[in-house]
Amino acid sequence: MGWVTRFAPSPSGRLHLGHALSALFAAEQAGPGGCFRLRIEDIDTGRCREEFVAGIFEDLAWLGLSWPQPVRRQSEHLADYRAALDRLESLGLLYPCFCTRAEITQEVAEAVRAPHAPPPGPDGPRYPGTCRRLGPDQRAARLAAGTPHALRLDMEKALALVAEKTSGAPLVWHDLDRGPQIATPEIFGDPVLARKDIPTSYHLAVTLDDHLEGITLVTRGNDLEPATHLHRLLQCLLDLKVPQWRFHRLLTGPDGRRLAKRDHAQTLDHLRQTGTPPDHIRHLTGGH
Repeated sequence: MGWVTRFAPSPSGRLHLGHALSALFAAEQAGPGGCFRLRIEDIDTGRCREEFVAGIFEDLAWLGLSWPQPVRRQSEHLADYRAALDRLESLGLLYPCFCTRAEITQEVAEAVRAPHAPPPGPDGPRYPGTCRRLGPDQRAARLAAGTPHALRLDMEKALALVAEKTSGAPLVWHDLDRGPQIATPEIFGDPVLARKDIPTSYHLAVTLDDHLEGITLVTRGNDLEPATHLHRLLQCLLDLKVPQWRFHRLLTGPDGRRLAKRDHAQTLDHLRQTGTPPDHIRHLTGGH
């Protein structure tokens, strides 16, 4: 019996060799009797474009991959994420954050200068909790005024609830290569679970999607390993199915940095148009 795996790119540009490695690795890990799924993470409407969705299908088919239909597109399932937020809200675990990026940057800069400042989290500087400290009347007034706000998870309350659910036992996730790992989601501080413009975030959407699609093995680049700690927390809070995890190496450019769209990494489309055969791509990304 194989695994149910997935490759979940964002259609904000054409795929490059790093994406090819991730997709081929996920498909390989599914194994005999398993299932490789494709998901389109298109909640960022400002950057995602339909032409890149078509490009994803084209590039993956060229690599020889296939997947079940229909393909899950996050933009078509915002109600699922809203329902998860409602449940977390009913548990008293969310609070509105009215801070602008500039205000957060200033607050973080001041916090960093303070004695015993917390270290940065995996997503960058940890939010100092400005809006968590607002009183009920202050929150109500800002909400009534229509002030734009994100929704953050109150990590302290979330960890307390998890301790109740597990009777104080550590929260654990399983890495196929390293064995059981203790989750330490507090490294994120109070993460955003719903952005000001979208009723979800990457962390909430991907965790819920994996549950709803029956993913049994999450494969990721090893740069995303820290996210597992937060995702395992959300699985516990929302009573979701818990997959296992396996991580792969990253492809890097001549400068040693991982390949990324923002750095204009060479695309699979360009390689195909210039005569590179798909078997060569498989060779370049082999070894994982």
